[in-house]
Amino acid sequence: MSQNLKSDITASGLPGIPGRKEVACQNMEYDEEALHEECGVFGAYDLAGHDVAKTIYYGLLSLQHRGQESCGIAVSDTKGPKGNVLSHKGMGLCSEVFDADIIEKLKGDIGVGHDRYSTAGASTPANAQPLVLSYIKGTLALAHNGNLTNAPALRRKLAETGAIFQTTIDTEVIAYHIARQRVQSATVEEAILKTCRMLQGSYSLVIASPRKLIGVRDPFGFRPLCIGKRDACYILASESCALDTVGAEFIRDVEPGEMVMIDANGIHSDKSMCQEKHGRCIFEYIYFARPDSVIDGMSVYHSRILAGKALAKDSPVDADLVVGVPESGNAAALGYAMESGIHYGQAFVKNAYVGRTFIKPAQSQRENAVSVKLNPLKGAVAGKRVIMIDDSIVRGTTSGKIVQSLRDAGATEVHVRIASPPFRYPCYFGTDVPDSDHLIAYGRESEEICKMIGADSLAYLDIKRLPELTGGKQFCQGCFTGEWPSPPPEEDIRGEHEA
Repeated sequence: MSQNLKSDITASGLPGIPGRKEVACQNMEYDEEALHEECGVFGAYDLAGHDVAKTIYYGLLSLQHRGQESCGIAVSDTKGPKGNVLSHKGMGLCSEVFDADIIEKLKGDIGVGHDRYSTAGASTPANAQPLVLSYIKGTLALAHNGNLTNAPALRRKLAETGAIFQTTIDTEVIAYHIARQRVQSATVEEAILKTCRMLQGSYSLVIASPRKLIGVRDPFGFRPLCIGKRDACYILASESCALDTVGAEFIRDVEPGEMVMIDANGIHSDKSMCQEKHGRCIFEYIYFARPDSVIDGMSVYHSRILAGKALAKDSPVDADLVVGVPESGNAAALGYAMESGIHYGQAFVKNAYVGRTFIKPAQSQRENAVSVKLNPLKGAVAGKRVIMIDDSIVRGTTSGKIVQSLRDAGATEVHVRIASPPFRYPCYFGTDVPDSDHLIAYGRESEEICKMIGADSLAYLDIKRLPELTGGKQFCQGCFTGEWPSPPPEEDIRGEHEA
């Protein structure tokens, strides 16, 4: 059974971990223009028997960009009695949910952690992960990144046989099926494989059993997952930047369709679900992942540099200054400047204390939600023809405000270049791209969009350039073309974000 630790303890003494627990703001909202990815997962197993909670905490901090609604850690002792899982999770950022005293009480040499943003299932404490499952064969702690396109059907079948659900997330559907399959399987990894063969859609899973740490990536490889090692501690993480943060050596990526199992004897692999057709999310390279990550052998930073260079080659314009919209537009802007020879500079000051979440000003207030996060440098742009590089345009409302802010700061021309093709279709695989009716590019050509956002010119990345961003590896481009590598769901599984 799991033990929920108190959430109101105060302490100090661990570097980087707050000594006083801050109360998470329950009135936070996400930037409605920005795209969001569902979550980040992190698992650790220290074969030398050292506690892993602190390592998981720092790993989650480095993956915080993948989700800021809730987070959690679950650990156990592989040498102790089976079934004793210590867990703590809550709403808010890692620094709000955990403090030094809580981390100190999470004793165990194996565990998993999770940062969440909800693309399916409401943003509530009950839906925070990892899920800790107690069943006849023992315990499991499970963290999931992705969206199952057949989750409603699987849930209904379970409910018809008497299952009682405590959450509204598809992760619980996965956990139920693993528990049921385990009763009829010789090992937990066999039960996990049987379950994964029922699943459709995207999933990167990190699972801790009493004696094993297991990672699984769906056959299309929609979401990333990699393996690292620090001394005797093995690590599974959504991105390689998390390995760097905890001082671990990158070993390799988990392949699409692969299951890796880590026990006292090291790493074991099962590739029975691997297939030739893949569908990596192209937006991991364009926006979601941190630039210091490497995904399936391709540097995210280099990928964005290439996107900027391609824009300069395909959509040149005579200007004085190239600037990026922080942060994901910066590398592409640098690439554009490198290729074009136009000076690269900084045009915006970003408020370091406003992340991807903030309390939006009320309609009656004068504060502009964009200027709260970004403020133009008048001295840098006044009297200049500016090329503004951003990763994408979703609804278009924020882009128009940023363009206008540059004009207000004295820019004589504002030319917008976007480091991705036009968004025209929703995503069903772990990204909250809205319905087509809410996408500014749906049914519109670039000239019309250009007028709507108030730019002097607008150009998108040519879709033929996308293979360059992944190093030639297969990827999903359904949000641009309406053709996905895996069939979309028969019923909409994408939940709206709830504050």
